[in-house]
Amino acid sequence: SKLAALFKHPLYNTPVPEVTEKDKLFIVNPMEKFSLRSSGSDEWVSSSKAETLLPTGKTAYDTYPTWLKFHIGINRYELYPRRDPLLPTLLQDLATQRIVSSVQKSGGTQLKLIMTFPNYGQALFKPMKQTRDQETPIDFFYFSDFERHNAEIAAFHLDRILDFRRIPPVSGRLVNITKEIWDITTDKKLAKTFFISPAGNVCFYGECSYYCSTEHALCGKPDQLEGSMAALLPDKTLAKRRSWRSPWRRSYHKSKKAEWELNPNYCAQVRETPPYDRGHRLLDLIDMTILDFLMGNMDRHHYETFEKFGNDTFLLHLDNGRGFGTHSRDELSILAPLHQCCSIKKSTYLRLQLLATQPYRLSDVLREALATDPLAPVLAEPHLQALDRRLGKVLVAVGHCLAR
Repeated sequence: SKLAALFKHPLYNTPVPEVTEKDKLFIVNPMEKFSLRSSGSDEWVSSSKAETLLPTGKTAYDTYPTWLKFHIGINRYELYPRRDPLLPTLLQDLATQRIVSSVQKSGGTQLKLIMTFPNYGQALFKPMKQTRDQETPIDFFYFSDFERHNAEIAAFHLDRILDFRRIPPVSGRLVNITKEIWDITTDKKLAKTFFISPAGNVCFYGECSYYCSTEHALCGKPDQLEGSMAALLPDKTLAKRRSWRSPWRRSYHKSKKAEWELNPNYCAQVRETPPYDRGHRLLDLIDMTILDFLMGNMDRHHYETFEKFGNDTFLLHLDNGRGFGTHSRDELSILAPLHQCCSIKKSTYLRLQLLATQPYRLSDVLREALATDPLAPVLAEPHLQALDRRLGKVLVAVGHCLAR
């Protein structure tokens, strides 16, 4: 296994800073038993501080559902640890747990559903919009592209292979539109959009600002539909997140260019602007840029951080559905922050060099990681080969910076 060998490599075993109580997103007493409010709400409350051990001899923490353990484990430095024993169970839960509620997520340009499990865990479901071998049409603007379910799955695994660990776990899943959405939804607006197509397939389209119409309906075969299931982050009422506009955001206009596209010295002014004027925020943003370039994602207009940790924390790499749309061309403009700032974390650079070598080739380790997903193969082969080509271009860009 190339993947197992990669994760055993010294570059993937560097020490993480010691996590103090103030570095944890939530402070929880692991001896405290939690239960659900009897009112039927999905709010977890402390039910007993006295019971240090359950009759089974386990602590109360052992009884928490996996999603709650995932939330409790988030800290200033990482969304989940490198060798997280919860990860396989959490991915399996996303792929197999019974769905008890499906409602449309508000906001956003395309249809997404929030799905709830019997243990009150929740996932964000993005349905399949196009097949593995379809490329984004060459005349499409990046902001009118489809969001792809398989891009969300591949992005999670790629982010973990790069050792960023800033994307919440994602699993593929085959959903029964009739039993797992239509029959159980309490969302009246969503319920109105279901129909049976002339071919006898169950379809729906929801309500959103793009691609929510009969012409862009999502249809099963006859009611089986692929999608990505992403573990939801803690509710914003419990853990506030701050949204930051990316300095290298695109103009989202058909003819206007953004300032960074016109000013080659743009990075100099970014370096003087908080929060990029100190700490590792700019280097974290360049990490995100490299992730986006490798998967061809041009749609990174904002990123988020957990408010509790201020400016000294990792960036959340959310919403990756517009990645992996093209394999036949590389969008070098995504790398603008790297080209203009000529800065990169040494640890990131060393890992990229490692992933360009034969024993740990990026396409091979990602292919191996994706083979475990229920919807494998997740990516068409040309997308995996494009990763190696793009990785080479990132290393060339860093080489030019070093030469300068």
